[in-house]
Parts: sequence; C-alpha cells; structure tokens
Amino acid sequence: VGAIVVALSPSGGGQPGVRAKGIGLAVSTLVFALSLLLVTGFQDVATMQFEEQLPWVQAWRITYHLGIDGLSLWLVILTTFLTPLALLGSWSSITRRVKEFVVFMLLLEAGMIGVFGALNLFLFYIFWEVMLIPMYFLIGIWGHERRIYAAVKFFLYTFAGSVLMLIAFLVLYKTSAAHSFDIPALVASPVDPALQVWLFLACALAFAIKVPMFPFHTWLPDAHVEAPTAGSVILAGVLLKMGGYGFLRIAIPLFPEAAMRFAPLVAVLAVIGIIYGALVSLVQPDLKKLVAYSSVSHLGFVMLGIAAFTTTGLVGSVYQMLNHGISTGALFFLVGMLYDRRHTRLISEFGGLKSVIPWYTAVFLMISLSSIAVPGFNGFVGEFLILVGSWPTFPVMVVFASLGVILAAGYILWMVKRVFYGEVTNPKNEGLPDLSRREAAVLVPLVALALFMGVASPLFTKRIEPAADALVRQVRAQTRAV
Repeated sequence: VGAIVVALSPSGGGQPGVRAKGIGLAVSTLVFALSLLLVTGFQDVATMQFEEQLPWVQAWRITYHLGIDGLSLWLVILTTFLTPLALLGSWSSITRRVKEFVVFMLLLEAGMIGVFGALNLFLFYIFWEVMLIPMYFLIGIWGHERRIYAAVKFFLYTFAGSVLMLIAFLVLYKTSAAHSFDIPALVASPVDPALQVWLFLACALAFAIKVPMFPFHTWLPDAHVEAPTAGSVILAGVLLKMGGYGFLRIAIPLFPEAAMRFAPLVAVLAVIGIIYGALVSLVQPDLKKLVAYSSVSHLGFVMLGIAAFTTTGLVGSVYQMLNHGISTGALFFLVGMLYDRRHTRLISEFGGLKSVIPWYTAVFLMISLSSIAVPGFNGFVGEFLILVGSWPTFPVMVVFASLGVILAAGYILWMVKRVFYGEVTNPKNEGLPDLSRREAAVLVPLVALALFMGVASPLFTKRIEPAADALVRQVRAQTRAV
C-alpha cells in the first residue's frame, strides 16, 4: 500500500524526491511499529500463531495461508527494523529516480515479510520471486560501475535455483497424499524416501544459492560491491537469511530423511565456506568486498548449526541470522558513509582516521567487535550456541569451524588497524566530517541492539526454542519411523 501511495504521489519541489522519501520512511516506520505487536502477543509455544487462511485458487487447493512461529518471528522483526534504517541511511546518497527507489524498497519489504510468513508453497514461491525483482532494479539502476553485470548475475543465479524449487513444489503437489500446497498438511503427509532425495536436492540448491553456501557464493561479492548502500544492507541483513529459513521451513520438515542423509555434506560445505570466506576476506583490498566475503564465512556457521539437527544448534543458527543482519548491515552502512565522504573503498587510501572522525571510529570498532563475536556482543551468543550444539553431531567439523572465529578476528582487526590507526598519510583524509545526526540516528539503534542482544539473549532465544525443538523432534521421529 505504501509503495502504491509513493508511486501515485506528485513530485514535490525543493530537494529531489523529499516527499517520496518522507512517505517511504513514515510507512516503513509504521510497519515496524505494527510488527512489534507480534512480539507482545506471541506465545512461547511451537505452534503457528497469527494465522490467516483464505481460499484463493480453489481448483488447485491453493490458500492464502500466513502465520509465524519462533523460527520466523524475529526474521520478520529484523526485516521491518532494517528497512526504515536503509531508507534513512540513503537519504542523501540517492538523488535520482528517488520515487522509483522508494517504491522498490517498499515492494522488497513486502516480499521479504511474505516469504517469512507464507505457509503455502505456492504463496512462498510468489513472494520469493516478488522479492527478486525489486533487488534486481535496486542494483541495476542505483548501483556502481559494474551494476548491470552484478544485477544480471544475481538474477540468473537466484532464478535458476528458484525454477528447480518450483518443479519440486509441483512434483510434491502431484505425488503427495495430501494433494495440497499447504505446508502444515504436507509435513503431516510423509513423502516416499526415494523421491525425498530428489526433491530435497532441488530445494536445497535453491536455498544454498540464496544463503549463499560454498561453492554457490560467487554472485554475492559482485552484488554487494555494486549495490547501493541500502541494497547491500537489505541484501546482507535479510535476503541471505531466506536461504537458511528455507531449509528450516521447507527442505528439512518436508524431506526429513533426505535432510538427515545429506546433513554431513551440508556441514562439510558449511565449514569450507567458513574458512574460505575468512581467508579471502584477509586479502581483500576493498572494504566492501571484505565485508561481503565475511558474510560467506558467518553464514557458514548458520548452516553448520542447521545441519547438526540439535535444538541448541538450530536456536543458535536462527539467532546468528539475526546477529549477522545487525552487525553486517551496520558494517555496510559504515562503509557506505565512508564512501560518500571519499568516493573510494580501498583500504590503502585510508589510515589514521581515528584522529579525524572519532565518533565514526568508535561506532565502527563496536560493530567490528560484534562481528568477530567478542563476549558481551550478540555475535558471541550465536556462534557459541552453534558450536556447542554442533559438537555432539560433528565434533571434527566444530574444530575446523573454530578456525573461522580466529580468522575473523584477524581480517576485521587488521582492517581496523590499517583504516583507523597510525598517522594520517593521505591529505584527502584530513578534515573529513564526523557522523551527522542522521547517520547517528541510523547507527545508534544498531549498536544498541548488538549490545542488548549480547547481554539479554534469553529474551530472544526463549521464543525461538519451542519451534526449533519441535522441528528436531519431528525430524528424528520420522527418520526413526522409516
């Protein structure tokens, strides 16, 4: 509705697009306020809540079925929280086609919330594709020099995976005893074990591309580097989580035996991604590409926790998805703000910024500590739960994954040292403006949340745990029965 209002609003005088930006910010802030009502009314149980179910395409038994549980609650909140910040963060950097930019951001938010709320496979697929189109245009129109290449690569990778996912959904509809697209009905109707393997592989490929898992990650650095700051924040903060969420909501509950069978392979690829992403981040000369490759490493932890099939591992994975959205989203904001000042992202161009922009440096350091999982920050809780939860299933993998924690400290702290400490060697860095009030309004909530989630994690995990435990029990019961 907000996107339609923005699209129909007249272009006001004065600063370009100020009316569209104002409406977009007001609408997205209102949506965030409404989404907080989900938290206040949420019960700490495993069942679906706030369900809506209406008949839609009755010939195919397709219903408009929405609902959330502990696995999706916080991901919806994360989406509604980051969208207004992304609009506020791009207030001065987006100066052309502003109305279209705001429309695409609001459509993207609608698609993302739809994916996390959909309880019907047909509806899930529609929202999955709807969210793809605005991000394609955000990268292709407002991106940097190689934006067309990055946008097309992002679209082709994601679309190729989603076509396989659609085929799996159609096969499941035709072969299932439930003869329905409704996810709860399909979960209660076990699929033939031989067919499970192929359907799981089709869905897992689509979700692995979105995570992205090694070796399906190559679209990510290009998309991140070429996207505008708001696009990078939403891409890292929310879109990548759809891959992990797809495993939790669809691939694992619908095909539990195949999921257990391929769990060791998923764990191995996750650990390769953890170490590979960290090693590549160590040698990056570009700030934004370093943060992009760090996402491959961080989301490897998420997939390791999912593959472990323990309640602790799954809770840690969902929590780490939230943590990554906060810390990496903030890092992309910070890199974008520095780029707006200097129009370069090369680490070699900086040095000694601590004495020039001290408040910016303080925020960057806090978010960096969150990203490398220092105790007291949100990242520590997620990674600790994942490693503890994965130990009973994959002890050797956990040992190797722990290297990723050490390497993360290496590439983040080395980058901080080169950018902020030492002498100001480049005269272009002298006199850079520190954080403005608008930039502070974007960053302070992210820093506050990184600290709050580090010390008050039970407020979040107690809502995730019942649904995670129910999923583990369901998978183990069905695999034992087979």
